Amino acid sequence: MGYDARVLLDSVAPNGVRLTTLEVTFPRFVLAEWNTHRSFSRNSASSRAVPTAKLIERVENDPVVPLEWGRNRAGMSACETLAEEDAQAARGEWLRARDDAAAHARRLLELKVHKQELNRILEPFLWHTVVVTATEWTNFFALRCAENAQPEIRQPALLMREAMARSTPRIVPQGDWHTPLLQDDERLLDVETRKRVSAARCARVSYLTHEGTREIEKDLELYERLRSDRHLSPFEHVATPGEDRAFHANFRGWIQMRAEIESRSAPQSPEPQAVHPTTGA
Repeated sequence: MGYDARVLLDSVAPNGVRLTTLEVTFPRFVLAEWNTHRSFSRNSASSRAVPTAKLIERVENDPVVPLEWGRNRAGMSACETLAEEDAQAARGEWLRARDDAAAHARRLLELKVHKQELNRILEPFLWHTVVVTATEWTNFFALRCAENAQPEIRQPALLMREAMARSTPRIVPQGDWHTPLLQDDERLLDVETRKRVSAARCARVSYLTHEGTREIEKDLELYERLRSDRHLSPFEHVATPGEDRAFHANFRGWIQMRAEIESRSAPQSPEPQAVHPTTGA
């Protein structure tokens, strides 16, 4: 699989604020650092959703291996790397750990352990794909593109910055919507269908699912399940321009579909009851 970053949809509102959705692939073991950036709306492929046999195949055929082998020292960042001979030995140890994890996973699978626990021991060796949407990128790029950032998060951050620099955002008029993962011909659908299909596809995470055969009815069914089960994070990627550049949740100048869904389903406050001025009844 390997490191990758591509712009799925790039939009700019009449208020001048740019909203960008990317699909990014990086090692699963830096996901915790990624998730500290609270300005991001994101959906990740879940390791517990994939059959264990398929994950074992992935870590055996295409494992994550650290980009470099830093020499141990005090502090969070390595200043120098191991000599070539030691680096090769370190790589060998890492791959033997991968082999051990796969062997233990197979034995746990034979014991019929559920994949929500079992698959976790494979995560250090797995690639991870995320759909991320944001208006605020400065802090992320300042921290994660820095020379002292961990290489495995710095590499995707550099790819993201490059992808955004190459992308030209399209203008989204007031009242229209930023709807990632739609094909060009699907932009002729009515706006409500576009919003629902887009949110469902963001929930599926991988854009590869939507190349080739497309089944809008299944997307709409997934939308209904997400809405009724209150799995609302995919609705954050779909957004409409705000009247100004104020923040709405974690987006500046854009209002998420999630806010629309939540306002529709919010419980209504009961009408206040008249109270007798003397008895209080």
